[in-house]
Amino acid sequence: MQRGPALLLLAFCLAGALPAAAETRRVASVPGALAQAIAGASPGDILVLEPGNHPGPVTLGFPLTLQGEAGAHLSGDGTGNTVTITGPDVTVTGLAISGSGNDATDISSGIFVAQSARNARITDNLLTGNLHGITLHGAKDSLVSGNRIEGRRSGHVNDRGNGVYVWNAPGTIVEGNDIRWGRDGIFANASKQNIFRNNRMRDLRFAVHYMYTNNSEVSGNVSIGNTLGYALMFSNRITVTGNQSLADRRHGLMLNYANNAIISGNLVRGLRTEKCTFIYNAHKNRISGNRFEGCETGIHFTAGSERNVITGNAFIANRTQVKYVGTRHVEWSEAGRGNYWSGHTAYDLNGDGIADSVFRPNDLMDHILWSQPSAALLLGSPAVQLVRWSQQSFPAILPGGVTDSAPLTRPFTIPVNADNAALEQRALEDASQRQQADDDPEDLAAH
Repeated sequence: MQRGPALLLLAFCLAGALPAAAETRRVASVPGALAQAIAGASPGDILVLEPGNHPGPVTLGFPLTLQGEAGAHLSGDGTGNTVTITGPDVTVTGLAISGSGNDATDISSGIFVAQSARNARITDNLLTGNLHGITLHGAKDSLVSGNRIEGRRSGHVNDRGNGVYVWNAPGTIVEGNDIRWGRDGIFANASKQNIFRNNRMRDLRFAVHYMYTNNSEVSGNVSIGNTLGYALMFSNRITVTGNQSLADRRHGLMLNYANNAIISGNLVRGLRTEKCTFIYNAHKNRISGNRFEGCETGIHFTAGSERNVITGNAFIANRTQVKYVGTRHVEWSEAGRGNYWSGHTAYDLNGDGIADSVFRPNDLMDHILWSQPSAALLLGSPAVQLVRWSQQSFPAILPGGVTDSAPLTRPFTIPVNADNAALEQRALEDASQRQQADDDPEDLAAH
Protein backbone atom coordinates (compact mmCIF):
# COMPACT_ATOMS: atom_id res chain seq x y z
CA MET A 1 0.00 0.00 0.00
CA GLN A 2 1.35 3.40 -0.99
CA ARG A 3 0.82 5.73 1.98
CA GLY A 4 3.02 8.61 0.78
CA PRO A 5 0.46 10.40 -1.46
CA ALA A 6 -2.28 9.98 1.15
CA LEU A 7 -0.14 11.45 3.92
CA LEU A 8 0.88 14.33 1.67
CA LEU A 9 -2.75 15.06 0.87
CA LEU A 10 -3.63 14.95 4.59
CA ALA A 11 -0.81 17.40 5.38
CA PHE A 12 -2.11 19.86 2.78
CA CYS A 13 -5.62 19.62 4.20
CA LEU A 14 -4.41 20.22 7.77
CA ALA A 15 -2.35 23.19 6.66
CA GLY A 16 -5.38 24.70 5.03
CA ALA A 17 -7.41 24.26 8.23
CA LEU A 18 -4.87 26.09 10.41
CA PRO A 19 -5.08 29.91 10.71
CA ALA A 20 -2.50 31.83 8.76
CA ALA A 21 0.40 33.25 10.75
CA ALA A 22 0.00 36.87 11.75
CA GLU A 23 1.79 39.32 9.49
CA THR A 24 3.44 42.67 10.07
CA ARG A 25 2.60 45.10 7.29
CA ARG A 26 3.88 48.60 6.74
CA VAL A 27 1.38 51.29 5.83
CA ALA A 28 2.50 54.33 3.87
CA SER A 29 1.07 57.75 4.73
CA VAL A 30 -0.95 58.19 1.55
CA PRO A 31 -4.73 58.63 1.27
CA GLY A 32 -6.60 55.34 1.34
CA ALA A 33 -3.61 53.21 2.31
CA LEU A 34 -4.70 52.65 5.92
CA ALA A 35 -8.29 51.80 5.03
CA GLN A 36 -7.04 49.36 2.39
CA ALA A 37 -4.61 47.77 4.86
CA ILE A 38 -7.34 47.25 7.47
CA ALA A 39 -9.70 45.76 4.88
CA GLY A 40 -7.00 43.32 3.75
CA ALA A 41 -5.70 42.38 7.19
CA SER A 42 -6.24 39.09 8.98
CA PRO A 43 -6.87 38.64 12.71
CA GLY A 44 -3.67 39.17 14.68
CA ASP A 45 -1.91 41.23 12.02
CA ILE A 46 0.24 44.22 12.98
CA LEU A 47 -0.09 47.33 10.84
CA VAL A 48 2.91 49.62 11.24
CA LEU A 49 2.03 53.17 10.24
CA GLU A 50 4.94 55.04 8.70
CA PRO A 51 5.68 58.68 9.61
CA GLY A 52 3.26 61.21 8.17
CA ASN A 53 -0.48 61.79 8.17
CA HIS A 54 -2.88 58.86 7.86
CA PRO A 55 -6.44 60.04 7.16
CA GLY A 56 -9.23 58.52 9.21
CA PRO A 57 -11.65 57.75 10.70
CA VAL A 58 -11.13 54.00 11.04
CA THR A 59 -13.03 51.13 12.66
CA LEU A 60 -11.27 48.08 14.08
CA GLY A 61 -13.62 45.12 14.38
CA PHE A 62 -11.29 42.12 14.88
CA PRO A 63 -7.96 41.41 16.65
CA LEU A 64 -5.50 43.84 15.13
CA THR A 65 -2.61 46.10 16.15
CA LEU A 66 -2.16 49.64 14.88
CA GLN A 67 1.40 50.61 15.71
CA GLY A 68 2.80 54.00 14.84
CA GLU A 69 6.38 54.80 14.07
CA ALA A 70 7.73 58.13 15.33
CA GLY A 71 5.89 60.90 13.51
CA ALA A 72 2.86 58.79 12.51
CA HIS A 73 -0.37 60.79 12.84
CA LEU A 74 -3.89 59.41 12.50
CA SER A 75 -6.31 62.28 11.85
CA GLY A 76 -10.10 62.26 11.85
CA ASP A 77 -12.36 64.31 9.62
CA GLY A 78 -13.97 66.34 12.44
CA THR A 79 -16.99 64.06 12.81
CA GLY A 80 -17.62 61.14 15.19
CA ASN A 81 -14.63 59.18 16.48
CA THR A 82 -11.20 59.10 14.91
CA VAL A 83 -10.71 55.45 15.97
CA THR A 84 -13.62 53.17 16.84
CA ILE A 85 -12.88 49.75 18.35
CA THR A 86 -15.71 47.23 18.12
CA GLY A 87 -13.86 43.89 18.19
CA PRO A 88 -11.77 42.00 20.75
CA ASP A 89 -8.03 42.11 21.37
CA VAL A 90 -7.28 45.35 19.54
CA THR A 91 -4.11 47.33 20.29
CA VAL A 92 -3.52 50.97 19.35
CA THR A 93 -0.03 52.15 20.25
CA GLY A 94 2.52 54.84 19.43
CA LEU A 95 0.23 57.10 17.40
CA ALA A 96 -0.66 60.77 17.42
CA ILE A 97 -4.46 60.92 17.17
CA SER A 98 -6.65 63.98 16.63
CA GLY A 99 -9.68 65.21 14.72
CA SER A 100 -12.71 63.84 16.57
CA GLY A 101 -16.12 65.41 16.14
CA ASN A 102 -17.93 67.75 18.53
CA ASP A 103 -21.07 65.76 19.36
CA ALA A 104 -21.40 65.38 23.13
CA THR A 105 -24.47 63.15 22.73
CA ASP A 106 -22.57 60.63 20.61
CA ILE A 107 -19.46 61.05 22.81
CA SER A 108 -17.14 61.95 19.97
CA SER A 109 -13.68 60.70 20.93
CA GLY A 110 -10.16 60.28 19.70
CA ILE A 111 -10.50 56.57 20.53
CA PHE A 112 -13.91 55.04 21.26
CA VAL A 113 -14.02 51.48 22.62
CA ALA A 114 -17.53 50.06 22.15
CA GLN A 115 -19.38 47.55 24.32
CA SER A 116 -18.69 44.74 21.86
CA ALA A 117 -14.94 45.13 22.34
CA ARG A 118 -12.86 43.16 24.87
CA ASN A 119 -9.26 43.43 26.04
CA ALA A 120 -8.47 46.63 24.19
CA ARG A 121 -4.90 47.89 24.69
CA ILE A 122 -4.39 51.64 24.20
CA THR A 123 -0.82 52.55 25.02
CA ASP A 124 1.77 55.29 24.47
CA ASN A 125 -0.33 57.49 22.20
CA LEU A 126 -0.60 61.28 21.96
CA LEU A 127 -4.22 62.46 21.74
CA THR A 128 -4.75 66.16 21.16
CA GLY A 129 -7.76 68.41 20.66
CA ASN A 130 -10.44 65.71 20.67
CA LEU A 131 -13.77 66.25 22.43
CA HIS A 132 -13.08 63.19 24.59
CA GLY A 133 -9.65 61.63 24.53
CA ILE A 134 -10.40 57.95 25.15
CA THR A 135 -13.87 56.55 25.85
CA LEU A 136 -14.52 53.05 27.19
CA HIS A 137 -18.25 52.57 26.67
CA GLY A 138 -19.29 49.24 28.14
CA ALA A 139 -16.08 47.50 27.11
CA LYS A 140 -14.57 45.02 29.57
CA ASP A 141 -10.97 44.49 30.65
CA SER A 142 -9.33 47.33 28.77
CA LEU A 143 -5.91 48.88 29.44
CA VAL A 144 -5.20 52.58 28.93
CA SER A 145 -1.53 53.14 29.71
CA GLY A 146 1.23 55.65 29.08
CA ASN A 147 -0.78 58.02 26.90
CA ARG A 148 -0.51 61.79 26.81
CA ILE A 149 -3.95 63.33 26.45
CA GLU A 150 -4.42 67.04 25.85
CA GLY A 151 -8.05 68.12 25.68
CA ARG A 152 -9.71 71.27 24.50
CA ARG A 153 -9.19 74.68 26.10
CA SER A 154 -11.88 76.78 24.43
CA GLY A 155 -15.51 77.26 25.47
CA HIS A 156 -17.09 76.50 28.82
CA VAL A 157 -15.37 73.90 30.95
CA ASN A 158 -18.53 71.82 31.32
CA ASP A 159 -18.92 71.65 27.53
CA ARG A 160 -15.53 70.06 27.02
CA GLY A 161 -14.95 66.33 27.09
CA ASN A 162 -12.97 64.13 29.47
CA GLY A 163 -9.47 62.83 29.08
CA VAL A 164 -10.60 59.26 29.79
CA TYR A 165 -14.31 58.47 30.08
CA VAL A 166 -15.23 55.11 31.61
CA TRP A 167 -18.88 54.06 31.44
CA ASN A 168 -19.93 50.62 32.69
CA ALA A 169 -16.55 49.15 31.79
CA PRO A 170 -15.57 46.56 34.44
CA GLY A 171 -11.95 45.56 34.65
CA THR A 172 -10.60 48.76 33.14
CA ILE A 173 -7.08 49.82 34.15
CA VAL A 174 -6.04 53.42 33.52
CA GLU A 175 -2.42 53.94 34.53
CA GLY A 176 0.60 56.09 33.87
CA ASN A 177 -1.18 58.64 31.68
CA ASP A 178 -0.52 62.39 31.57
CA ILE A 179 -3.79 64.28 31.11
CA ARG A 180 -4.20 68.03 30.68
CA TRP A 181 -7.02 70.42 29.77
CA GLY A 182 -10.60 69.47 28.92
CA ARG A 183 -13.25 68.83 31.58
CA ASP A 184 -12.32 65.92 33.88
CA GLY A 185 -9.13 63.93 33.74
CA ILE A 186 -10.77 60.54 34.37
CA PHE A 187 -14.55 60.32 34.67
CA ALA A 188 -16.04 56.99 35.75
CA ASN A 189 -19.80 56.52 35.72
CA ALA A 190 -21.88 53.42 36.55
CA SER A 191 -18.84 51.18 36.53
CA LYS A 192 -17.07 48.76 38.86
CA GLN A 193 -13.78 46.95 39.43
CA ASN A 194 -11.70 49.71 37.87
CA ILE A 195 -8.13 50.70 38.73
CA PHE A 196 -6.91 54.26 38.15
CA ARG A 197 -3.28 54.57 39.23
CA ASN A 198 -0.14 56.65 38.72
CA ASN A 199 -1.75 59.20 36.41
CA ARG A 200 -0.92 62.91 36.43
CA MET A 201 -3.72 65.38 35.71
CA ARG A 202 -3.49 69.16 35.32
CA ASP A 203 -5.57 72.21 34.40
CA LEU A 204 -8.94 70.46 34.58
CA ARG A 205 -12.23 70.73 36.42
CA PHE A 206 -11.82 67.46 38.38
CA ALA A 207 -8.78 65.22 38.18
CA VAL A 208 -10.74 62.04 39.04
CA HIS A 209 -14.54 62.06 39.07
CA TYR A 210 -16.40 59.00 40.38
CA MET A 211 -20.15 58.56 39.97
CA TYR A 212 -21.80 55.25 40.92
CA THR A 213 -18.49 53.42 40.63
CA ASN A 214 -17.99 50.60 43.11
CA ASN A 215 -15.29 48.19 44.26
CA SER A 216 -12.57 50.23 42.60
CA GLU A 217 -9.16 51.74 43.28
CA VAL A 218 -7.66 55.21 42.89
CA SER A 219 -3.97 55.10 43.82
CA GLY A 220 -0.74 56.97 43.24
CA ASN A 221 -2.29 59.71 41.11
CA VAL A 222 -1.24 63.37 41.12
CA SER A 223 -3.64 66.28 40.63
CA ILE A 224 -2.05 69.70 40.04
CA GLY A 225 -3.79 73.05 39.63
CA ASN A 226 -7.29 71.71 39.02
CA THR A 227 -10.53 73.13 40.35
CA LEU A 228 -11.02 69.96 42.41
CA GLY A 229 -8.73 66.98 42.84
CA TYR A 230 -10.69 63.83 43.62
CA ALA A 231 -14.50 63.99 43.52
CA LEU A 232 -15.76 60.63 44.79
CA MET A 233 -19.54 60.59 44.61
CA PHE A 234 -22.35 58.06 45.02
CA SER A 235 -19.83 55.21 45.14
CA ASN A 236 -19.30 52.28 47.47
CA ARG A 237 -16.27 50.27 48.60
CA ILE A 238 -13.51 52.25 46.93
CA THR A 239 -9.85 52.43 47.92
CA VAL A 240 -8.13 55.81 47.62
CA THR A 241 -4.46 55.57 48.58
CA GLY A 242 -1.22 57.41 47.95
CA ASN A 243 -2.70 60.18 45.80
CA GLN A 244 -1.61 63.83 45.82
CA SER A 245 -3.56 67.03 45.34
CA LEU A 246 -1.22 69.98 44.79
CA ALA A 247 -2.49 73.56 44.43
CA ASP A 248 -6.04 72.50 43.51
CA ARG A 249 -8.32 75.47 43.99
CA ARG A 250 -11.56 74.35 45.64
CA HIS A 251 -11.18 70.93 47.27
CA GLY A 252 -8.40 68.40 47.28
CA LEU A 253 -10.64 65.46 48.16
CA MET A 254 -14.44 65.31 48.27
CA LEU A 255 -16.59 62.43 49.50
CA ASN A 256 -20.23 62.94 48.59
CA TYR A 257 -22.54 59.99 49.32
CA ALA A 258 -19.44 57.78 49.22
CA ASN A 259 -19.54 54.90 51.70
CA ASN A 260 -17.27 52.12 52.97
CA ALA A 261 -14.17 53.71 51.46
CA ILE A 262 -10.57 53.43 52.58
CA ILE A 263 -8.87 56.83 52.29
CA SER A 264 -5.22 56.58 53.32
CA GLY A 265 -1.75 57.92 52.62
CA ASN A 266 -2.96 60.86 50.53
CA LEU A 267 -1.48 64.36 50.48
CA VAL A 268 -3.54 67.51 49.95
CA ARG A 269 -1.34 70.59 49.88
CA GLY A 270 -3.18 73.80 49.30
CA LEU A 271 -1.87 77.32 49.96
CA ARG A 272 -4.78 78.60 47.84
CA THR A 273 -7.17 75.68 48.32
CA GLU A 274 -10.52 76.37 49.98
CA LYS A 275 -10.96 72.93 51.58
CA CYS A 276 -8.44 70.15 51.79
CA THR A 277 -11.26 67.66 52.36
CA PHE A 278 -15.04 67.94 52.10
CA ILE A 279 -17.11 65.13 53.64
CA TYR A 280 -20.79 65.35 52.70
CA ASN A 281 -23.29 62.67 53.71
CA ALA A 282 -20.61 59.98 53.56
CA HIS A 283 -20.73 57.01 55.93
CA LYS A 284 -18.56 54.18 57.28
CA ASN A 285 -15.34 55.42 55.69
CA ARG A 286 -11.87 54.97 57.12
CA ILE A 287 -9.76 58.12 56.73
CA SER A 288 -6.25 57.55 58.05
CA GLY A 289 -2.64 58.48 57.45
CA ASN A 290 -3.41 61.46 55.23
CA ARG A 291 -1.74 64.88 55.36
CA PHE A 292 -3.96 67.93 54.87
CA GLU A 293 -1.89 71.08 54.62
CA GLY A 294 -2.21 74.78 53.94
CA CYS A 295 -5.93 75.07 53.11
CA GLU A 296 -8.51 77.59 54.25
CA THR A 297 -10.29 74.65 55.91
CA GLY A 298 -8.57 71.38 56.68
CA ILE A 299 -11.71 69.25 56.72
CA HIS A 300 -15.34 70.31 56.27
CA PHE A 301 -17.59 67.64 57.74
CA THR A 302 -21.34 67.95 57.28
CA ALA A 303 -24.73 66.57 56.23
CA GLY A 304 -25.03 63.82 58.81
CA SER A 305 -21.93 61.83 57.90
CA GLU A 306 -21.78 58.97 60.42
CA ARG A 307 -19.66 56.01 61.55
CA ASN A 308 -16.48 57.29 59.95
CA VAL A 309 -13.09 56.50 61.47
CA ILE A 310 -10.69 59.47 61.30
CA THR A 311 -7.31 58.68 62.82
CA GLY A 312 -3.59 59.06 62.20
CA ASN A 313 -3.96 62.09 59.91
CA ALA A 314 -1.89 65.28 60.03
CA PHE A 315 -3.64 68.65 59.82
CA ILE A 316 -0.93 71.22 59.08
CA ALA A 317 -1.26 75.02 58.97
CA ASN A 318 -4.88 75.17 57.83
CA ARG A 319 -6.56 78.44 58.71
CA THR A 320 -9.51 76.49 60.14
CA GLN A 321 -8.54 72.94 60.94
CA VAL A 322 -12.08 71.56 61.17
CA LYS A 323 -15.47 72.89 60.19
CA TYR A 324 -17.96 70.47 61.71
CA VAL A 325 -21.58 71.30 60.92
CA GLY A 326 -23.74 69.28 63.29
CA THR A 327 -24.81 68.89 66.90
CA ARG A 328 -23.58 65.38 67.64
CA HIS A 329 -20.42 64.59 69.58
CA VAL A 330 -17.92 62.87 67.28
CA GLU A 331 -14.72 61.18 68.39
CA TRP A 332 -11.77 61.35 65.98
CA SER A 333 -9.42 58.78 67.46
CA GLU A 334 -9.24 55.02 67.46
CA ALA A 335 -7.59 52.63 69.91
CA GLY A 336 -5.86 55.48 71.69
CA ARG A 337 -4.49 57.12 68.55
CA GLY A 338 -5.83 60.38 67.18
CA ASN A 339 -4.53 62.92 64.67
CA TYR A 340 -1.78 65.52 64.59
CA TRP A 341 -2.96 69.16 64.77
CA SER A 342 -0.44 71.92 64.13
CA GLY A 343 -0.96 74.75 66.58
CA HIS A 344 -2.23 72.43 69.30
CA THR A 345 0.13 73.11 72.18
CA ALA A 346 0.08 70.21 74.60
CA TYR A 347 2.44 68.27 76.81
CA ASP A 348 3.56 64.68 76.26
CA LEU A 349 5.16 63.88 79.59
CA ASN A 350 5.71 60.18 78.97
CA GLY A 351 7.02 60.69 75.43
CA ASP A 352 4.65 58.20 73.78
CA GLY A 353 3.72 60.56 70.96
CA ILE A 354 0.21 61.13 72.36
CA ALA A 355 -0.67 64.51 73.86
CA ASP A 356 -1.74 64.57 77.49
CA SER A 357 -4.83 66.69 76.78
CA VAL A 358 -7.73 66.29 74.38
CA PHE A 359 -8.18 68.54 71.38
CA ARG A 360 -11.46 70.17 70.38
CA PRO A 361 -11.02 72.09 67.14
CA ASN A 362 -14.35 73.97 67.32
CA ASP A 363 -16.34 75.73 69.99
CA LEU A 364 -19.64 77.59 70.23
CA MET A 365 -18.15 80.78 68.77
CA ASP A 366 -16.97 78.89 65.70
CA HIS A 367 -20.54 77.73 65.04
CA ILE A 368 -21.79 81.31 65.42
CA LEU A 369 -19.15 82.62 63.04
CA TRP A 370 -20.02 80.02 60.38
CA SER A 371 -23.67 81.05 60.40
CA GLN A 372 -23.08 84.77 61.07
CA PRO A 373 -19.73 85.86 59.57
CA SER A 374 -20.29 89.46 60.63
CA ALA A 375 -19.87 88.34 64.24
CA ALA A 376 -16.13 88.26 63.58
CA LEU A 377 -16.10 91.92 64.51
CA LEU A 378 -16.76 90.90 68.12
CA LEU A 379 -13.97 88.34 68.46
CA GLY A 380 -11.88 90.59 70.67
CA SER A 381 -14.73 91.62 72.92
CA PRO A 382 -14.83 90.66 76.62
CA ALA A 383 -18.14 88.82 76.07
CA VAL A 384 -16.61 86.45 73.49
CA GLN A 385 -13.57 85.85 75.66
CA LEU A 386 -15.84 85.03 78.59
CA VAL A 387 -17.77 82.49 76.50
CA ARG A 388 -14.58 80.77 75.40
CA TRP A 389 -13.14 80.73 78.92
CA SER A 390 -16.38 79.22 80.19
CA GLN A 391 -16.26 76.43 77.61
CA GLN A 392 -12.68 75.59 78.49
CA SER A 393 -13.44 75.55 82.18
CA PHE A 394 -16.75 73.70 81.91
CA PRO A 395 -16.57 71.33 78.88
CA ALA A 396 -20.12 70.14 79.56
CA ILE A 397 -21.47 73.34 78.01
CA LEU A 398 -19.61 72.75 74.72
CA PRO A 399 -21.85 72.17 71.70
CA GLY A 400 -21.72 68.93 69.76
CA GLY A 401 -18.64 68.61 67.63
CA VAL A 402 -15.31 66.90 67.12
CA THR A 403 -13.17 65.65 69.97
CA ASP A 404 -9.75 64.08 69.51
CA SER A 405 -9.03 62.34 72.80
CA ALA A 406 -5.54 61.19 71.80
CA PRO A 407 -3.99 63.86 69.56
CA LEU A 408 -0.57 63.06 68.13
CA THR A 409 2.43 65.21 68.94
CA ARG A 410 4.58 64.41 65.91
CA PRO A 411 3.60 64.97 62.26
CA PHE A 412 4.71 62.94 59.27
CA THR A 413 5.64 63.98 55.76
CA ILE A 414 4.61 62.70 52.33
CA PRO A 415 7.26 63.55 49.72
CA VAL A 416 6.53 65.22 46.37
CA ASN A 417 8.93 64.58 43.51
CA ALA A 418 10.79 67.53 42.02
CA ASP A 419 8.91 67.62 38.71
CA ASN A 420 5.51 67.72 40.38
CA ALA A 421 6.70 70.30 42.93
CA ALA A 422 7.81 72.57 40.07
CA LEU A 423 4.42 72.21 38.37
CA GLU A 424 2.73 72.93 41.71
CA GLN A 425 4.70 76.15 42.06
CA ARG A 426 3.79 77.17 38.53
CA ALA A 427 0.11 76.50 39.24
CA LEU A 428 0.29 78.71 42.33
CA GLU A 429 1.91 81.51 40.35
CA ASP A 430 -0.71 81.26 37.61
CA ALA A 431 -3.68 81.05 39.98
CA SER A 432 -4.26 84.78 40.33
CA GLN A 433 -4.21 85.32 36.54
CA ARG A 434 -6.23 82.25 35.62
CA GLN A 435 -9.90 82.79 34.81
CA GLN A 436 -12.13 81.11 37.34
CA ALA A 437 -13.60 77.84 36.09
CA ASP A 438 -17.30 78.08 35.26
CA ASP A 439 -18.36 75.16 37.41
CA ASP A 440 -19.30 75.10 41.07
CA PRO A 441 -18.27 72.00 42.99
CA GLU A 442 -20.39 73.16 45.90
CA ASP A 443 -23.51 72.68 43.77
CA LEU A 444 -23.62 68.95 44.39
CA ALA A 445 -26.78 68.44 42.34
CA ALA A 446 -24.86 69.56 39.25
CA HIS A 447 -22.69 66.45 39.25
